[in-house]
Amino acid sequence: MTESDVRERVRQRYAEAARSVATTGTNPLALIEADCCSASCAPEDIHVDSAFGSVLYGADERGELPAEAVAASLGCGNPTAVAELNAGETVLDLGSGGGIDVLLSARRVGPTGFAYGVDMTDEMLALAQANKAKAGATNVAFLKGTIEDIPLPADSIDVVISNCVINLSTDKPAVLAEMFRVLRPGGRIGVSDVVAEDHLSERDRAERGSYVGCIAGALSVNEYLGGLAAVGFADGEVNFTHEVSPGMHGAIVRAIKPAASSCCAPTGQASCCESSAKSECCGSGPHPAGTCGCM
Repeated sequence: MTESDVRERVRQRYAEAARSVATTGTNPLALIEADCCSASCAPEDIHVDSAFGSVLYGADERGELPAEAVAASLGCGNPTAVAELNAGETVLDLGSGGGIDVLLSARRVGPTGFAYGVDMTDEMLALAQANKAKAGATNVAFLKGTIEDIPLPADSIDVVISNCVINLSTDKPAVLAEMFRVLRPGGRIGVSDVVAEDHLSERDRAERGSYVGCIAGALSVNEYLGGLAAVGFADGEVNFTHEVSPGMHGAIVRAIKPAASSCCAPTGQASCCESSAKSECCGSGPHPAGTCGCM
């Protein structure tokens, strides 16, 4: 399939998941898992385990929210817990779905903070808006858009979170670059995602599950860390939490956007640094040549 075909398949599947929560009561994880089966797969062959979904949240967290927001959880972790949110911060959830992580984030940052969610699926956005109303959340906004082209200005977000969505993108470098763009200097990411062990090839990953099922499109540890560094993030780390398929793990991904300095991010180093700035940060000083975005 082409990249546009993959994106449309993802959109269709998650639209079906949203409708299943809103109208039929079907476990939405079963719809996603069905993509891992052949066309002749019988319903009894579809197994949904504890590697994904609302079971990864504490009972107290599930109790804070509308049942529909909890039921629509399709993630592989709990990014609101790993991001260590603080009162007054502005948070962005990439691929916000039914809104569980946005609503939890809004409670964590309090009335002086704000939580945004971005999703490309109309059905999920409608479900999230309904859940926002049921929760009585006033410091929340859900925006339609793609995670490769986030509809927010640069330097406007303190924390970016995401729950098992970056692996669904067919242009992950664009996603990582957009995360870096919207973060304020000193901002951070706290992402839950499926990540492959480094020895698994793309073919190995595809054999373990579908793209829509959050498996085939997963990055390896080194690919993730390399991608974060390439767009300018510092202190990147990937920590496995639980295995979702042989050699594939739910993981916590963290990184920081460096505070403003005279050095340039790698994506802009050819034009953004004056010669004097480069001489100050490169060479024998605190930043050796070739680091901190220096030529």
